[in-house]
Amino acid sequence: MGDGIGRYRGTESKLAQWLRRRPRKTAAADTPSREDLLLAAAASGLPLAPAAYPVGYRCSCERVGCPTPARHPVSFAWQTQSTTDRAQIERWAQGEPQANFITATGMVHDVLDVPLEAGRAALERLLREGVDVGPVAESGAPATPHDTGGGGRMLFFTATRGTPEDEDEWWPCELDCHPETMDEHPGLRWHCRGSYVLVPPARLPGELGVDWVRGPEHPLPDPLTLLEALTDACARHADQCDDHDHHTVAWPLSR
Repeated sequence: MGDGIGRYRGTESKLAQWLRRRPRKTAAADTPSREDLLLAAAASGLPLAPAAYPVGYRCSCERVGCPTPARHPVSFAWQTQSTTDRAQIERWAQGEPQANFITATGMVHDVLDVPLEAGRAALERLLREGVDVGPVAESGAPATPHDTGGGGRMLFFTATRGTPEDEDEWWPCELDCHPETMDEHPGLRWHCRGSYVLVPPARLPGELGVDWVRGPEHPLPDPLTLLEALTDACARHADQCDDHDHHTVAWPLSR
């Protein structure tokens, strides 16, 4: 697990302290288990539900040509299934020891999802400026300068926008995927109501994964406090790429 210690200034994590206080199952348990990490995320308020996992380079769902292998929920009812209930998460984790988990956004938290290199640059800037940054996760491998579609992503967890009293003021996450103004904010996706992301720890095909940079015990910030740094970093990242696909999405809404 990357809890941020020694990686970014100001990211010392209380998650490691929380986990150290938990009884160890064996004397050799030097690192927190997958179940411990999932329970820590749920204890911080992130609603979880089971997701697919990699079987070699294929997806456990056995769907031929699955477009998002190991990145989607198991059940189409994932929005209502998502929970922070400890007992339920323990049953899922013990019953499906290989399963990934998703966290549903727009309930307690949103996620600002950006290319990995842009996210790292933005995180450095935010910490340098003393901005309160919440939980942050890294997904997959770093993108090369000429690869924006298949590279890694960085996920910034924030407080949710919620659901305004006037539904006309709210839009579903799908509209954040391909807005008319995407050229102004290339590479950024705002996961809110109706979307999800994988929660660490998760495994992806090709021996990749999703891991915490800053643990889920960090308070969720207002997303607007991060937005300028993220959009600026994404714009600079896009300028470095010859063939940027402005319609690339990191986490599809459905299977």
